[in-house]
This record gives sequence, structure tokens and C-alpha cells, in this order.
Amino acid sequence: METITLANGLEMPLVGTGTNTYGKEGNQYNGELNEDFSALENAIQAGYRLIDTAISYRNEAGVGKTIADSGIPRDDFFITTKIPADDTYIGTKEAVEQTITNSLENLETDYIDLYLIHHPIEDEAKLKHTWEVLESFVDNGKIKSIGVSNFDIDLLKTVQQFARIQPTVNQIQSNPHTWNNEVIEYMQQHDIVAEAWGPLSRVTDEQIAKLDKIAENYGKNWAQVLLRYQIQRGVVVIPKSHNNERQSSNLELFDFELSDEHVILIESL
Repeated sequence: METITLANGLEMPLVGTGTNTYGKEGNQYNGELNEDFSALENAIQAGYRLIDTAISYRNEAGVGKTIADSGIPRDDFFITTKIPADDTYIGTKEAVEQTITNSLENLETDYIDLYLIHHPIEDEAKLKHTWEVLESFVDNGKIKSIGVSNFDIDLLKTVQQFARIQPTVNQIQSNPHTWNNEVIEYMQQHDIVAEAWGPLSRVTDEQIAKLDKIAENYGKNWAQVLLRYQIQRGVVVIPKSHNNERQSSNLELFDFELSDEHVILIESL
């Protein structure tokens, strides 16, 4: 697995797995928890080490147990979770502290590699105190890196103005429906890594046909080509699948390189 170096020197895998439907009835985001984490077990067996969860997914504990039970050393994993932008979790500094402590317990770990603010916090005072608490957990070694998710350029600038520890990652939607190029370009100029959620989502049949045509040149499939495009431009991807073959296929991105011509074609989708 190739990695990208965050601003603080931490190495982050370029490919990870999302978990927002793992451990749930019908593999549905809003499904009842059923503790079936076989899809995550399979992902780990396939070689995924970047594991992305969130408090709002309701499955931190199941994700943590699955990682702990894998028999693979904790240090081999890069675990990400996220705090909701809701007063229950960020209303006061004490609430933020308790939320992070709960995440550590749920994930059965002494430290979390990356902790993100899941959605924009429009109240600057709450945003600031949430960030200050995250910084304090970096100071005590219980969080390695902090960042945000779904932040636009203006909100990134707000954080940058008061942050003692700058955000290392912004996790945003990036796929042919919404590339988010302007935000990604801004982040790359400021040493903030872009991480794409839903990298294989919202792709039309017409776009898949074009991607398949490109993929024929490399002996790959459309999804591999789309994921390769992202990592080739320095964007981390977290595809998610409940299918063993697709999980493995989504990792097979490092034995080919897209030509400039094909990059331009993908950018125009």
C-alpha cells in the first residue's frame, strides 16, 4: 500500500475502506445494528488498513472490536473517526472531551490516527472550542492528527486563522458528479490532504461506459480507473463494498499509471 505524508509527518494510506453500512441490517446506513462485521473482516483480510468510521454511523464499537480481534498489530492500522456537529457532542468543551474519550473506548485503542469534525460547525465559538479540545488530545498523544470533513474554502480559512495545530485532512465528496476541484486545489496549496468519500458514487451509465473504454487500455475496470485518477492526483480514497471481489479489486491500483490523455478525459466526465 502506498501512502501520502500528512503535514505532521504521519503516513496515511492512499486507499481505505468506509464503514457506514457495516454491522447493519440490510447493509443500510439507517439499518438496525446487527453486529455483523464480516464485510470489515474481509476488507482487513484483503489488505485494508485505513479504516474510516464516525460516531454518527453508530458502529464505532463494532469497528473497534473487529480491528482488535483481527490479530493484526494496532500500529498497522490507520483509524479515522468523526465528531458530529451537534450540541450533544460539541456544545461545550466538556462535551467534546467526553465524546473523544468515548471514541477511544469504543474503538478499543489508546490513540486515534485521525479525528475529524464531521460536518461544518457554523458557530465560530463552538468550532473554536471543539478544535481546541482536539488539539489538547493531540498534545497528550491520544490523537495523532486532526482535520475536518465537508468544509468549504471559507470555513477552512476560519479554522486556519485560529488553529494552533493546522488541519491535516479535509474529507469531502469527490466523484464525477462533484469533483470539488476548487477546494482540492486550495487544500493542496495549504498542505491539507484531500480525502474523497463516495469516490465511486453518483456515476452515470454513460460515464461508466467512457471509463470502461479507458480501462481497456490497462486491463482494469472502470472503478479502478476512477480510483487511480484520484490517488494519482494525491487524493486519498475510501471506497466501500460488501463484496469480497470488489474490495480486493479496489486495492489493485498501484500497478498502472494513467496517461495524461486519459487523465484529461476523466476530468471532463
